[in-house]
Amino acid sequence: MDLSFNHTIVWAADRDATAEWWSDVFGVATKPFGPFLQIPCSNGVDLDICGIGSNPDRGRPAPQHYAFLVSEGDFDAVFTRVKDRGIPYWAHPDGSGKGEYNTNDGGRGVYFADPNGHDLEIITVPYGG
Repeated sequence: MDLSFNHTIVWAADRDATAEWWSDVFGVATKPFGPFLQIPCSNGVDLDICGIGSNPDRGRPAPQHYAFLVSEGDFDAVFTRVKDRGIPYWAHPDGSGKGEYNTNDGGRGVYFADPNGHDLEIITVPYGG
């Protein structure tokens, strides 16, 4: 079987504001696709941002975790935008190391949250080195 990951839905309280936030922090343009605003990744995977709409049964989006492998230069660019916007960040998945980044596997990594509470992570080296 040749199994490739194609896309996932990122649920948002406000689709447009969330897509703008992700676009701004990650430095990528969104593209509309049906009810979604897509964040395209360089490996062909799309993150389809979708608003929960006015459905009162949906409540707030359930927080998810999204990790991105980036180059050293892109890490610097994203991390600078995170800091410049006053977005809290931490070094470890349990929330410890506030205001720090990690150096796991000889690279750098940092966690921060989007406006919906989704935990985002950027790393420069895949886990396991």
